[in-house]
Amino acid sequence: MGTVGTDEKIARLLREHGRTYADEAGISLRDTPAPLYQLLVLTVLCSVRIRAATATAAARELFAAGLRTPAAMAESTWRERVTVLGRAHYVRYDESTAAALGEGAALVLDRYGGDLRRLREEASGEPARIRALLREVPRIGPVGAGIFCREAQAVWPELRPYFDERSRATAAGLGLPHTPAGLARHVPPDDLARLAAALVRTGLSG
Repeated sequence: MGTVGTDEKIARLLREHGRTYADEAGISLRDTPAPLYQLLVLTVLCSVRIRAATATAAARELFAAGLRTPAAMAESTWRERVTVLGRAHYVRYDESTAAALGEGAALVLDRYGGDLRRLREEASGEPARIRALLREVPRIGPVGAGIFCREAQAVWPELRPYFDERSRATAAGLGLPHTPAGLARHVPPDDLARLAAALVRTGLSG
């Protein structure tokens, strides 16, 4: 990016790479039960060593098959989920992920009544507690909890500014501020999720 200033670099990042992964997966993210659950599904899909494009394609396939809510996911069979994942070429982890999705849907239904806003309430809006509760969902570890928070900051303001280790490392490599507060000074709050995604995409592309 040459010797251009910080604001110019960030503007270019947003222009060229500022599409969130939720948007790529076809999720119209809002603070309502179905989109939040769909983001959780995407998080589960991204929580293995697999290309992000494959994970988002698998999410689109699951949603196209009607598996957009925890109730629908729980009612589907393991074999149905494996078949849908296979259509998206999510084949290396299809069987274990199909099981994790079923178990995760049951947890969301049983503990939160199908509404992840209750997870937010249980955490009293505290980011560290939100991440800890997310890690109780099968397949989601520290990295996955970070993925969810990175995207969910678009609709859960208490998570802002959220930049995970990967996005901060990319920012440092680009000569940008590499703390959440430092990055947040250069974009409006509504663009934080887009900037975090842009940094991740840039880092993955090398």
